[in-house]
Amino acid sequence: MAPTRFCALACAGPGLGLSNAMTAPDQNPIREVLDLLDLEPIEVNIFRGVSPKDRMQRVFGGQVLGQALVAAYRTVENRVCHSLHGYFLRPGDPKVPILYEVDRSRDGKSFTSRRVVAIQHGKQIFTLAASFQVEEEGFEHQFDMPEAPAPETLPTEMELRAQALPQVPEEDREWFTRPRPIELRYVEPMEYVRPSKRAPRQMVWFRSTGQLPDDLSLHQCLLAYASDLTLLDTAIRPHGVGWFDRSVQMASIDHAMWFHRPFRTDQWLLYAQDAPSASGARGFNRGAIYTREGVLVASVAQEGLARPRKRG
Repeated sequence: MAPTRFCALACAGPGLGLSNAMTAPDQNPIREVLDLLDLEPIEVNIFRGVSPKDRMQRVFGGQVLGQALVAAYRTVENRVCHSLHGYFLRPGDPKVPILYEVDRSRDGKSFTSRRVVAIQHGKQIFTLAASFQVEEEGFEHQFDMPEAPAPETLPTEMELRAQALPQVPEEDREWFTRPRPIELRYVEPMEYVRPSKRAPRQMVWFRSTGQLPDDLSLHQCLLAYASDLTLLDTAIRPHGVGWFDRSVQMASIDHAMWFHRPFRTDQWLLYAQDAPSASGARGFNRGAIYTREGVLVASVAQEGLARPRKRG
């Protein structure tokens, strides 16, 4: 997979969306995400993104992260992102578009730096700093992938959700059972409602639900989207907090990623996550992402809000 610019599909013009690469009728969820990543150019260095129509409260953090990386890639030629650092400043409003303004901070011989600001209602909701590099060779080493059962031996996410459905609040069931663009297979079965207290570690296999084009930048943007799906959950595992527990306020505060080697998001990847610390109403989480062959392709770090709500 060649490290090409995120342009072959996404920048081909307003009439060509990323979803045109998808043909199978059962891949609508991933089509939707690819359309979300296909930002509309508004002006030089300014792009517009939208949110899914079924988002009711706030924009998913991984969506803003992926769209901001797309905006940065639209201003970069023949270089690949190797790291990004983002801060979530305000909740995103899913009912209105998000404007992404790119600052071309630096174009060097080997590295390119970009800063992206996401704006809604005249205020910043997210900032991203990303660095891109020309392809180079150098020293090579990595930590070994932890042992994990093959994804085919694990229950699907939809199977786990079906088992938990009778315990899910009625108002959340439609959202809880809708198809997902990213397929998850938890090594340790997920407990969605009234979970037991467990160690602050988890491993999850994941991949997109449809085949994607051969564009490394696209796979990076989709990986940024997927990396926010399960990471914050790791910090609350020792405290027995479930998805539908209204007694805890949770949100991503920041998110950092380092891309080490090429990969495909439409093939199984293992997300090994841990949370070394929770304090001050915040949880700190780390993640290492491996291919099925054991190649370390990305590392992730995130701090998130995990604030117990005061009674009354």
